[in-house]
Amino acid sequence: MTGTIRTRRGIVLAHAVLVIIGFFLIYPVLWMVFGSFKPTNEIFSSASFWPKHWTFANYPQGWNAIPGLPFGTFILHSLLVSCLVSLGTVISSAMIAFGFARFTFRGKSILFGIMMITMMLPTQVTLIPQYAMFHYLGWINTYYPLIVPAFFGSPFFIFLIVQFIRGLPKELDEAAKIDGCNAFTLFVRVILPLIVPALITTAIFSFIWCWDDFFSQLIYLNSAQKFTVPLGLESLANAVAQEEWGPLFAMSTVSLIPLFLIFFFLQKYVVRGIATTGLRG
Repeated sequence: MTGTIRTRRGIVLAHAVLVIIGFFLIYPVLWMVFGSFKPTNEIFSSASFWPKHWTFANYPQGWNAIPGLPFGTFILHSLLVSCLVSLGTVISSAMIAFGFARFTFRGKSILFGIMMITMMLPTQVTLIPQYAMFHYLGWINTYYPLIVPAFFGSPFFIFLIVQFIRGLPKELDEAAKIDGCNAFTLFVRVILPLIVPALITTAIFSFIWCWDDFFSQLIYLNSAQKFTVPLGLESLANAVAQEEWGPLFAMSTVSLIPLFLIFFFLQKYVVRGIATTGLRG
């Protein structure tokens, strides 16, 4: 009985500590969200995030702060780019990972090692040659430099899916081959349904990283008519933040809604995709 009580106390204490730590981690987000409902003169008047005087004027003001470019335009552009990047990353990374996990060919270990090394390269190292290549192709100020590379795989997600596929028993492959499946049919009908958690994890994180990618979008997009959410927020900051912070906080809050919805509804797949490595034989 004493042991049970101690266990329960330990669980309660652990949860209390996690709640306190979680509150401090999420406090800046709460401060921004509630700050979007404050008048400008109240935002920095105190450390409390709860508004003394609620106002909803910041949202329509921020939405239409840039003449001729409502903030919804930036959201649509980000949705287009992020969805295509997520789709390309999932398809290409899954196919490449299947090749590394299930095929034996000369130079496989060397190629896999080179791929892993590229994970350590900062984006800034490859920026100049990539920019020169895209400039030669005439892709500057288009979405192609942001979308097309995703269809050639991402080293991190390839590694993630490789580890997941390696956890699947190879007897499944042998049984499929006996039934007459070739490599493509094996991949589509056997492997893909079993690695859905890893694919959803890849889709979610690639979407989030693309949605938040300010640096690449700043380099390749020059026209305000093609700006995405990060660039739209930067333009909004230049337009209104000198005078009013409320509209900027309001649009920053709006920009977080798609990410929260995606993670809220698909978080169980993220946990399964990271914490598991497939079936056990």
